[in-house]
Amino acid sequence: MTTTSSPTAPQEHAHLLHPKYRPDIDGLRAVAVLSVLGYHAFPQWIKGGFIGVDIFFVISGFLITTIILGSFEGDGFSYREFYARRVKRIFPALVLVLAATFAFGWYALLPHEWEQLGKHVAAGAGFVSNFAFWSEAGYFDNAAETKPLLHLWSLAIEEQFYIFWPVLLGLAWKRKWRVLTVVGAVAGLSFLLNVTTIHSHREAAFYSPLSRFWELMIGGMLAYMRLHRPPPKPGWGRHAQSIAGLVLIGLGLAYIRGGKAFPGFWAILPTLGAFYCIAAGPTGVLNRYVLASKPMVWVGLISYPLYLWHWPLLVYARIVEGDVPSNGLRALMLLAAVVLAWLTYRFVERGTRRSENDTVISVLVALMVGFVVLGTLAASRYYVGRHSDPYFNKTAAAAKDWGYPDGLSPIKVDGEVLQQIGHGKRRVLLFGDSHIEQYGPRAVELSKIAPDTLDSLSFATWGACPPIPNVVDEKNNLCGERRDGAMRLAISDKFDAVVFGGCWNCYFSETGKPNAANADADRYYYFDGKTRRRFMGGGGADFALNMLEAVMTNLAKHKQVYLVLDNPVGEGYGPEEFIKGGRLGDMKVARMSPTAPWASVQKELHERMRQIAKRSGAIVIDPIPTLCKSDRCTRADADATPIYKDSGHLRAEYVRQFATYIDVAMTTQKQPAAVGR
Repeated sequence: MTTTSSPTAPQEHAHLLHPKYRPDIDGLRAVAVLSVLGYHAFPQWIKGGFIGVDIFFVISGFLITTIILGSFEGDGFSYREFYARRVKRIFPALVLVLAATFAFGWYALLPHEWEQLGKHVAAGAGFVSNFAFWSEAGYFDNAAETKPLLHLWSLAIEEQFYIFWPVLLGLAWKRKWRVLTVVGAVAGLSFLLNVTTIHSHREAAFYSPLSRFWELMIGGMLAYMRLHRPPPKPGWGRHAQSIAGLVLIGLGLAYIRGGKAFPGFWAILPTLGAFYCIAAGPTGVLNRYVLASKPMVWVGLISYPLYLWHWPLLVYARIVEGDVPSNGLRALMLLAAVVLAWLTYRFVERGTRRSENDTVISVLVALMVGFVVLGTLAASRYYVGRHSDPYFNKTAAAAKDWGYPDGLSPIKVDGEVLQQIGHGKRRVLLFGDSHIEQYGPRAVELSKIAPDTLDSLSFATWGACPPIPNVVDEKNNLCGERRDGAMRLAISDKFDAVVFGGCWNCYFSETGKPNAANADADRYYYFDGKTRRRFMGGGGADFALNMLEAVMTNLAKHKQVYLVLDNPVGEGYGPEEFIKGGRLGDMKVARMSPTAPWASVQKELHERMRQIAKRSGAIVIDPIPTLCKSDRCTRADADATPIYKDSGHLRAEYVRQFATYIDVAMTTQKQPAAVGR
């Protein structure tokens, strides 16, 4: 397309290009939103449905770049009109969803949940949700299914793109840079950042706009090509692109899983699929007869409010139920989302978009600023929700009290990232999962009260990843790599002592047939290179414990080895279990009594682990004498303050003061003889 006006034309005379409407693109939006809805409501059926977001990114990149470049090459580009149209397009439905989510949250959420919702409302209204959720990501982050506004991370990335992209393209146009080179450079750098950080910084690769912009740039490159190069003539070329596009998207839905390194290289499938679908044009065979069909176009037209409404409804259904809702209830929530989306589109969005009154824009911006303020007040406890018993805050404080890796310093040893503290002569590797991480605050406390005795401590840990070779966790695809790297360090001459620890009760206390109650434990199995042996009902637990004994026996011949036995876990220990009543009625929180029973199956495992240590020559570190007496174990202190952060982990405040039993592995002192020596 040739330039018909100067790029420096006065802004008051500039008008944005209005791309010709393509019903097949609305149909592609329908594919994207239905994929996301299916994944969120029925993840067991549509396991790769989250790739719908990546399809949306390509569509947005194509349309926005078409508008910007077409305007520069036409009557000129008006930043004011561009952002005014974005406000009228995005704010109305978002205002409604934020208001409804905030109001229901005030009525149903507990104080700590309400504070978190306030933070997310403020971030959503400020279009920085991706950074907010990125900062929260980690092993102890709340489950995604309990965050009503989690889905706004993708909207935030699009908004950040709307701010960045017109400015960069305007600069390129003004300075007569090759636009395709600019688009390709941004895409290339972003994709490179994506694939190089997906393993080492997975949350960053997922939430950062810098590692996501390449997906929008794929649409941007197509926009440039369509503006400057003739499209293929109607015929088999377009049909092939149409078929290839939907096949690639279908492959993504079928083969991409949440456990894979995504986006990474896997995101090429849905983004390239969307590229081909759009490139095929409205005459491509599947575009014309499938994507441009009336049902698909109708869903596409309401896709934006449908995306906004569905997730809060599903999350609040889960919160009210206290567990995963039934299939019927989830289907009902999707139906409600469709109805609300149509009402939003019909009675709010259409009228706002057509309005020429500048007051509408001012009101929408003011409302969004208001939500930033309201959310901040809620997050800061200046504005409290309906449930305000002070003891809720005590249990919530316990749930948040996790000190690892605070006070520790990340270091790299032979390519492995460890958390380090202390400068003693003895070099100690603490190797395990979050049940080793829970003792990090004790190490930090010792560095303050007895720094001269503290050894050189290095934590090599990974949540829900037992420190045993050949153990596979189906939900943690990075466990094996991380554990094997730490194992190489354990057997090397870089450490004088190795401390093994883990949530042994989580992995080994129940090894019978899997059922609904222990379904999460069924994700582990032992794989010797030929045979997979499930922990639950498959005998894999025995193989794993034998391997742990063999590893410790070999290590104990060359260096000091410790085995940290497990603290009691499970029902009765988590402070959240004492909240009673319904979310829609009157909720109360019972004061925790000081003790809970020590389950017999955990007691039996405890003795088995002691015998493993005895045979291998390892030194036992046993928390039970500190925590338990006569098969009753402490769960709260005298004023009902919980000592656990959840049903499995001791809170940092308790560990700092009372977990002195771990000091033998952390400090230079007279070392006890190994059990059995």
